[in-house]
Amino acid sequence: MDLSNLKPAEGSIKARKRIGRGQGSGRGGTSTRGHKGAKSRSGYSSKVGFEGGQMPLYRRLPKGGFKNRNRIEFSGINLDVLQGLFEAKGISQFDPETLQANGLVSKADRIKILGRGALGAKIEVKAHAFSAAAIKAIEAAGGVATQI
Repeated sequence: MDLSNLKPAEGSIKARKRIGRGQGSGRGGTSTRGHKGAKSRSGYSSKVGFEGGQMPLYRRLPKGGFKNRNRIEFSGINLDVLQGLFEAKGISQFDPETLQANGLVSKADRIKILGRGALGAKIEVKAHAFSAAAIKAIEAAGGVATQI
């Protein structure tokens, strides 16, 4: 056996259906599309969600919810994360640039400090917003919470 006489396994290759090649082929005439209707025409493509003229599901169900266009999205960081950074890297002053350098937020994010976790370090934090619990915990540890 060599490369000149390789063949696929018996029965693994099927011939494609040649449609629209005359009545004698058995697939002429309507060319497997049936009689009449949109799907038998050339260039047919249905709209997304089209259900054959029946009222589509997305129109049968009621609209719901509300999206506030003026919502300000914050990226939340908890106190236990700041405590972990203090212990691991000895950082005591946190501002958006420091948090970005440590991979916690991206450049455009607005930052909110949240109150989960215990804080034992005296830290200085600058952020766009603080929860009441976070301010209480930072000040109880002798730190400073400054809103930007």
